[in-house]
Amino acid sequence: MYPELNGTVAVITGGSRGIGAATARAFAAEGAKVAVIGRDQAALDGVAEEVGGVGAAADVTDLAAVEAARRRIEDELGPAGVLCAFAGGGIARPGPAAAMTEEEWRSVVDGNLTATFLTLKAFLPGMQERKAGSIITMSSSAGRLPTNLPGGGGRELGNPWGAPVAYEAAKAGVQALTRHVAAEAGADGVRVNCVAPATIRTERTARFMPPEVQEAVAAAHPIARLGEAGDVAAAALFLASSQSGWLTGLTLDIAGGRVML
Repeated sequence: MYPELNGTVAVITGGSRGIGAATARAFAAEGAKVAVIGRDQAALDGVAEEVGGVGAAADVTDLAAVEAARRRIEDELGPAGVLCAFAGGGIARPGPAAAMTEEEWRSVVDGNLTATFLTLKAFLPGMQERKAGSIITMSSSAGRLPTNLPGGGGRELGNPWGAPVAYEAAKAGVQALTRHVAAEAGADGVRVNCVAPATIRTERTARFMPPEVQEAVAAAHPIARLGEAGDVAAAALFLASSQSGWLTGLTLDIAGGRVML
C-alpha cells in the first residue's frame, strides 16, 4: 500500500507490546526495516524476531540510554527515516488533582512528555541533517478533553475521576510539543504529527477492563466498538507515508468519533 516505506528504517518506542508492537508489524509488512525500543529486552526480542528487526532496550526517560539505542540501530540498520515515539508510562491513578502526589505527577509527566521530548532530541537532529523524516508522537483522547466530565470515559469505568490529571496534562503537552517541532523542522524536510487514540483494546485493556465495561465504553463511541491496535498502526503508516506529504503539526484522533475537533 505504501511502497515508499520499503527499505525505510522505522523506529518505534514502546514497541514491545500493544500499539507499539502492532505498529512494528505494520511497518514490517510494508518492507520497512524495523527497530523497537523499550525496557523489556525479552519482549523486544520477541517482536524483533517476528519482524526481522532490532530490539534495543532503553529507558526513554534517560537521554544517554536513548542515544545508545539510536547508535545501535544506526549501526545495524541505518539512520531512521520514520520515528514513532509511542512509549508511555507512570504510576499515577485517577483521582482528584489535589490528591495527586508530586511523585505521581513527575512519574507520569516524565514517562510520557519528557520521554517523547528526549526521543525527539535523540533522533531529530539526524533527520534534519539528512533533510528527510517523518515523526509520529503518541497522545490520547485524554489530552483533548477532560475525562472526568460526564461521558468523558472515566465514569463509564466506574471511576468518577477519569484519567489521572498528570496523564491528561502530559498528553496535551505531547500535542503542543508536536506542533512546535513541526513548525521548527518543516523547512528541513521533517514532518511531525501526532496520534491521539481513545480506548484501544490491548493486552492491558483485556487484563484490567471487564468485558461488560468494555461493552459500555464501546457503546459510548459513535462507531460502537473499542479501537484496535491496528487502527493506530494504520494511521501511523499513513502519517509516515508520502500520501500525507503535506500534513505536519496535525493531531489525528483515533477515537471512533468520541472526539470530534
